[in-house]
Amino acid sequence: MTFHHFLRSTTICAGIVVLLSSSAALQQKGGEEETGPYEVVANWPHPWARTGYIWGSQPGIFAESPNRIFIAARGELKLPETLPRGFNGIWGSLGERATAPKAEMRNCLVVVDKTGTVVEAWTQWDKLFEGGGGPHKIKISPYDPQKHVWVVNDSRHVIYEFTNDGKQLVLTLGETDVPGDDGKHFGSPQDLTFLPDGSILVADGLRNTRVARFDRTGTFVSQWGTRGNGPGQFSGLHGIDADGHGRVYVADRGNNRIQVFDEKGTHLDTWPNIRFPNHVVATNDGVFVADGDNARLLKYNTNGELQYFWGTYGTYAGAFWELHQFSVDAEGTLYAADSFGGRVQKFTPRPGADKTRLVPASASLASSSTR
Repeated sequence: MTFHHFLRSTTICAGIVVLLSSSAALQQKGGEEETGPYEVVANWPHPWARTGYIWGSQPGIFAESPNRIFIAARGELKLPETLPRGFNGIWGSLGERATAPKAEMRNCLVVVDKTGTVVEAWTQWDKLFEGGGGPHKIKISPYDPQKHVWVVNDSRHVIYEFTNDGKQLVLTLGETDVPGDDGKHFGSPQDLTFLPDGSILVADGLRNTRVARFDRTGTFVSQWGTRGNGPGQFSGLHGIDADGHGRVYVADRGNNRIQVFDEKGTHLDTWPNIRFPNHVVATNDGVFVADGDNARLLKYNTNGELQYFWGTYGTYAGAFWELHQFSVDAEGTLYAADSFGGRVQKFTPRPGADKTRLVPASASLASSSTR
């Protein structure tokens, strides 16, 4: 071997050692990657309930922007005099949900900033939820320049449209406390989504088994779906979203599946064996589903093939009891509403995270969804 060859071989070997050493240094020991490509933000949001109370179930969340996040909460619960061991400030850590007292409908709709501080409390509308179970999901149409806020009040069979500042109730779809299955009534509606022409599609829902379509003025147009487990039939519609290609994704929760339709209700596909699909968000990068039973977030491609999932059950930071709705802001921050746990959480992408495993930031602008 010549000196030149010896020097070259030595340099290559040294480079390999450096690379291996650097690679080893980057390896993290231990851990379970419970929060996937995200890190949970501790102590977010700041508590807003009165002293001696805690917020109740929080089924809905929607990020209009990184500094304006809407939260739909099912009122406030009075804390027991003796707090159980392991209580960490959220409803889920009080023990079994059935033992919780009846919630007082207070602070049902609030807006927080990126620090988790309440900047708006729409207490003037708390009266709309009295006598019922509180709000279910909350959304803003990506096609509405005025950014009106839509809130599903499932237990009272109505859906509200508010101005963005919450000062005016613009429209009420359905008739309060009067269930039905025609163009002017709902049967426990669960979710809604929007089409580019301003049309509204409602997942209606638990009592009914249909998707109802309205035009931009709230006038009933058509409906599709019957009760059952065949193509185009439903059992417990719980979520709905539409992508930019005219495909509508319906979380057919009672049948443990996602069904895909065109905008007129023609059945296109069925994705079976999804344990408990609570929420669905369609993006240009795939379709994301909240699995309430398995406490995790699933990603599918547009053909319904599972790409990956993450999430774990629990009431500690980063875990879920029942992931109910989620939303993403323009910075890629993920917000998750945990219905049974009684909290919302904020997740930021890990440094160097695989971007293909993140819910795209465009999801907050190109689609809408909540429970």
